Amino acid sequence: MEEKDLEKDFQSKEETINTDNLTDDLNEDSSANNDSANMADDLELKFNDLNDSYLRLHAEFDNYRKRTMKEKADLLKSGNEKAIVGVLPIVDDFERALPNIPEDIREGVELIYNKFKSYLAQNGVKEIDAIGEPFDTERHEAITTIPAQSEDQKDKVVDCIQKGYSLNDKVIRFAKVIVAK
Repeated sequence: MEEKDLEKDFQSKEETINTDNLTDDLNEDSSANNDSANMADDLELKFNDLNDSYLRLHAEFDNYRKRTMKEKADLLKSGNEKAIVGVLPIVDDFERALPNIPEDIREGVELIYNKFKSYLAQNGVKEIDAIGEPFDTERHEAITTIPAQSEDQKDKVVDCIQKGYSLNDKVIRFAKVIVAK
């Protein structure tokens, strides 16, 4: 009988051990599940951070590309501004000289003057209309004012001292004018 008791004792201990092992296994599984759940959450957070960082970097690069393309276009559009501004006094000198040149020389000087004017026109330079126009601080520089002869002349340009020019709709030299007040 002792053998049977020992065997029962052994079986009960074995069952206890198996139950403990099952409990340990369950605890390990639940902690493994918790660890894998935590790991999945960590990986998802890391993925979201990297994805957000990538999207921001992509947007920043796209903005940089657009900005440099715009700057390049502006540079091409007005890159010759300095050279053109240097030519404008020569055109002014031609305009002042033409009425005072004798007839036999005038034709040659007019040809040169017309070449200058066509060069400016080809490069997008336009004269700013002044006389008879309403005074505009965006295009005109008032040198002085005079009393208006009539009410309709008030705040209008009555004389132009120096022509103004614009390059591709950007004023490169303001027209110096006299305004009626």
